[in-house]
Amino acid sequence: MYKIAAIGDRDSVQGFASIGLEVYFADEKQEAEKLLKRIANDNYAVIYITEKLASMIPQEIEKYTEAVTPAIIPIPGVSGNTGEGMNNVSRFVEKAVGSDIIN
Repeated sequence: MYKIAAIGDRDSVQGFASIGLEVYFADEKQEAEKLLKRIANDNYAVIYITEKLASMIPQEIEKYTEAVTPAIIPIPGVSGNTGEGMNNVSRFVEKAVGSDIIN
């Protein structure tokens, strides 16, 4: 059975544990890279990661874009929305449809 995880600072992802997601805390680039590598290879279908952390490790996230699993999805943290999540959605839609229909 596949699992779902959330990675980010404690304040941003701790609440996901209450709905059954496994949560992992990271605040720095090196911790986030190691954590993502470890859990991406551990039967996770979806990994939510705060936009702040995702912006620190774009090369590591890029390694999984063509893979079926895990889907790595940036989410806003408690510090606010950086727009990275919406930019990703726009890129995926443009790739699938052939033009940017969101903006």
